[in-house]
Amino acid sequence: MTKKKTSAPKKGAGPSSHSHANDQGHCVNLLRQLSAYIDDELPSDICQEIRRHLGACPNCEVFIASLQQTVTLCRHRPAPQLTSDDRMNMRRAILNEANAR
Repeated sequence: MTKKKTSAPKKGAGPSSHSHANDQGHCVNLLRQLSAYIDDELPSDICQEIRRHLGACPNCEVFIASLQQTVTLCRHRPAPQLTSDDRMNMRRAILNEANAR
């Protein structure tokens, strides 16, 4: 399969102008398949359905474009080297946050 491209967000269609039918159900369905879509692991019929949704949903279109850019940046950046103090501080912060909930 070839990589799918999303079209640019439509002018005047900001994230708050979400007007297609059954929007929440379609958006949730898209989010469930998002990782496989970005990794080009879905059958072409599902990809076509997702692209149709993106054409009608500026919110999802912007979200996917941002996520694709983030994935690309992460794949091309080396992981930072952490000292033992850095790792200990991260663990402590994660545990503190988890315990606070």
